[in-house]
Amino acid sequence: MKKIIFLLLAVLPLSAAAQPAKRDNSHNPDFQKLKFEQFFDYLNSRYVDTLNSGKLVEDAIVGILSELDPHSSYSSAEEMKAINESFDGSFSGIGVEFDVINDTIIVVNTVPGGPSESVGLLPNDRIVSVNGKSATGVGRADVPGLLRGPKGSRVTLGVARRGEKEHLLFNVTRDDIPIHTIDAAYVAAPGIGYIKVNRFAGTTMKEFNEAFDRLGPVSALILDLRGNGGGLLDQAIEMSEFFLPAGSLIVSTEGRNVRNVSYRSRKPGRFTDGRLAVLIDSSSASGSEIVAGAVQDWDRGVVIGQQSFGKGLVQQQIPLIDGSAVRITVARYHTPSGRVIQRPFENGDIEGYYMDHLKRTLDGRYADSLNTDAPTYSTLRRGRTVLGGGGIRPDLTIPLDTTKNYSYWNRLVRGGIINEYINTYLERERAALAARYPSFDAFEAGFSVTPDMTEALTALGHRRGIEATPDETAETLPDIELHLKALIARKLWDSNEYFRITNSAGDREFDKALELLQNPAAYARLLGDDGAAATH
Repeated sequence: MKKIIFLLLAVLPLSAAAQPAKRDNSHNPDFQKLKFEQFFDYLNSRYVDTLNSGKLVEDAIVGILSELDPHSSYSSAEEMKAINESFDGSFSGIGVEFDVINDTIIVVNTVPGGPSESVGLLPNDRIVSVNGKSATGVGRADVPGLLRGPKGSRVTLGVARRGEKEHLLFNVTRDDIPIHTIDAAYVAAPGIGYIKVNRFAGTTMKEFNEAFDRLGPVSALILDLRGNGGGLLDQAIEMSEFFLPAGSLIVSTEGRNVRNVSYRSRKPGRFTDGRLAVLIDSSSASGSEIVAGAVQDWDRGVVIGQQSFGKGLVQQQIPLIDGSAVRITVARYHTPSGRVIQRPFENGDIEGYYMDHLKRTLDGRYADSLNTDAPTYSTLRRGRTVLGGGGIRPDLTIPLDTTKNYSYWNRLVRGGIINEYINTYLERERAALAARYPSFDAFEAGFSVTPDMTEALTALGHRRGIEATPDETAETLPDIELHLKALIARKLWDSNEYFRITNSAGDREFDKALELLQNPAAYARLLGDDGAAATH
């Protein structure tokens, strides 16, 4: 009984000192800040054991940010050192751009032509183990040490992918990481150029201008932004400038506590009159959406593909006193017509945010249902109706082909079987191929993947424990032959030739863009060009 009385006496003074406020201060930031400081002072002065105050504060910051939008984040002082390293540097590794969210390594982008792309890692994959050891809870500063390593060394990644019940295993062989951002640039048909941009980095527009110059005179262009998750804002703005007259609004920002900013083209674009088709898909995000939105809103070209990701939040990186930093969402991006690029989300529901994207990507009916309530806007020159509600909706939607069965191919890719087969094949046949096909044109016209090659690939998979059902083999055989040929071309030349093969072999978005650009009348009709004078 004496102990109980003592506890009551010890608690009563504190209770008396913390009487409920007479008015509701739940939305008063100054009051809530004072409340938290009061709690923290009591905790440090009275808690029974020694506290790790630094970890408690970091956990509190992370916890608060996790209740907000999907893209606000915290980085410790050590993590900031890694972030500040240039991603464009030369190193050997697995070739991913990553983030750490909720103590989990998230793949933001895979470097085209890099080891991770070759084995089938995808943006938004979560790396949960490295060489059998859990990677959950690692700091951002620790990630390069886990993923980078000597060229030729192997690493096994355990990956959680939304929509997959089991973790996936990827065997990745580290290699020198290519740093280019232009994957391909070539003349796709007389007078029609094609350029594929994988991300927006510091050298993107320098590379883009050089690639455009290599095309020679063209009257039409296919700009492929599929799989491009964004990057540097200034490069996305500069790419938009390439296609627009001087003074054109490109993107604007709007926020509660920051000055609204409008970005306009500062000079006449280099390609303001030729026909233009922009290809996007569900992985096109941020900078890609800025470019596609500006092109669409100014009726400058047609957008083809699937609805983009819908990532249009502006983060401001704010340094804290110990060298750490928070990236806080301060504004939203708007296209020139006023559409908000960011798709809707529920604060704190990061899993739901990404699952909604997956469902929208795979189920066209679900995406259509979202469009029924989407606000409408008008384009700025022709007054065409475009939909808001998040992301960029194409002028010509090409639904994702969900009928194909890639499961066997994906297992071969994840297991490193495709890479192993091609490397072994080229060790044996490179000299003969070079003699037989002195140019890519000769290779494209004359080389075919033989039944012996596919049987050898299947046998290698069998030896590595990867089997296919008869149905899987029959369903995937044409695609296996196509991609083997394209990957061999990439090894013999570069990624330019890879895309020349894959684009010309049934790529539906590419085919539709080429068809449209070859028909000026159909192109003009789609843009609502009835001969009326344009207005700005």
